[in-house]
Amino acid sequence: MRHNVSGRKLNRTPAHRKMLYRNLVTALFKHERIQTTVPKAKEARIVAEKLISKAKKGDLHSRRLAARKVNEPAVLQKLFAEIGPRYADRPGGYTRIMRMGPRRGDNAEIAILELVDGHPKPKVTDTLKRKRARKIMVAEEKAEAQAAIEEAAAEKVDVAEAVSEAATDDAVEAETEVKDEAETTADEEKKED
Repeated sequence: MRHNVSGRKLNRTPAHRKMLYRNLVTALFKHERIQTTVPKAKEARIVAEKLISKAKKGDLHSRRLAARKVNEPAVLQKLFAEIGPRYADRPGGYTRIMRMGPRRGDNAEIAILELVDGHPKPKVTDTLKRKRARKIMVAEEKAEAQAAIEEAAAEKVDVAEAVSEAATDDAVEAETEVKDEAETTADEEKKED
């Protein structure tokens, strides 16, 4: 019996299972959202939340402990520089699991594991000066776009006129060529007679 035995074996050896968790957590911190099966997501969530708690501390010992679980140094830097401070005021619950339904190939239950508040919104509020500048900039862009549309319309008219003139010139040339050919054939026939 498995009384009070935590964790899922996932049909893997312990070394394989640990490496799986490391890869899942590294991908989660790198992309801030991953898609996997529900049991893997539930196990990776445990590791990820512990690592975010270490990143919130931010000391050297926590960084070294986290380096054991994160495979890429750039992702470890992102964890301690961006993700940890982002959740400084949050007491827990840094991740979310959303079920997506069964996978088509093997009918495994699929889930998305993502960081809560994955992309922080900028906290800069617009001042009146910025709002006015933005309105002026938008108005100028609209005016430029309107001018470009008018120019394009004028060019289309000019192009249409040029095409019609070229077509009439081609038609006149074709008529003269046909007349010349008819005259030459008529002259040749007269000479033969």
